Amino acid sequence: MERKSPSVAAAGSPGNPIPLPKEKKVLQTYYRGGRLASPLGGQLDLLGVREGEGGIGRVLLECNVSSLRFVLTIPKATRTEKAKVKEAIDAGEDLTCPRHGGYQRLSKSGKNWVCSLCGVVYGKSG
Repeated sequence: MERKSPSVAAAGSPGNPIPLPKEKKVLQTYYRGGRLASPLGGQLDLLGVREGEGGIGRVLLECNVSSLRFVLTIPKATRTEKAKVKEAIDAGEDLTCPRHGGYQRLSKSGKNWVCSLCGVVYGKSG
């Protein structure tokens, strides 16, 4: 009887995206809404944003030249960012993403306040 080894998705496939480096310049470009350059040439197109474990965000991107998938991991919220959001909650103000600025409101996802553009959890409700 033959044993089948567990199948592992190829790097860059939808099930196994290639991680992009967490360089400040890449993150700043993403936060201000700029297009990200693909490591393989061309540009990266946004496919989706997910909440990651521990409050991080995961942005799924696809190269428009090679069709390989990449993932940009967004660092979790700092204490200062969380404190700003908590102050806004206590004051009854509109909650906005500290990284994207005043144009991006936070959304509720379960009990969390999350930015829909970066997937980062900035606070808990109630």
